[in-house]
Formats: sequence, structure tokens, C-alpha cells
Amino acid sequence: MEKYICPTCGYPNLERPAWNPDNGVPSFDICPSCGCEFGYDDATLKAREKYREKWIRNGALWYKPDLKPKGWNLQQQLLLIGIDINNMTE
Repeated sequence: MEKYICPTCGYPNLERPAWNPDNGVPSFDICPSCGCEFGYDDATLKAREKYREKWIRNGALWYKPDLKPKGWNLQQQLLLIGIDINNMTE
């Protein structure tokens, strides 16, 4: 089964895309890592960026901590969406 990446935090194991690539409709699913509700918390690119920054600032706590992989690395996960945590500005 194909897996999809959360566009907000880079979580790589979504069951379906956050946004339908054919029609642009959000799934309204919630990412188990960052807790972003697709189509609500990330309705605009700016909203997604603000959500990500707040999530990281608050400790990058998992929405569903039981799904957090052992040895999880925030920096590696964010790199999956091209975000380098070392170059983020507040």
C-alpha cells in the first residue's frame, strides 16, 4: 500500500494524501505526528508554515504518541519535505 507524506511535518506514513492531487480537495484527516487537520490547519501555505513553527516551538509533541517510532528524529522527518530545522526563522 502506498504511503503519503504530511506536507506540514514530513510524517511519511499517511494512508492517503493530505490533499487530493487530482482535484485539490483536502482529506480532513489528522496527521498522527503534528496533529495538523488537512484542509483546516493548513488551508493556506502561510497557515501551514505557522502551524509547523508553533508545533516545533511547543516541542514537536506527537498527536498520537503511540505511533511515534523509536529513535524518531525531527530533523530527518522535516527534511522529507525540504525543511532544514537549522535554517528556520521565527
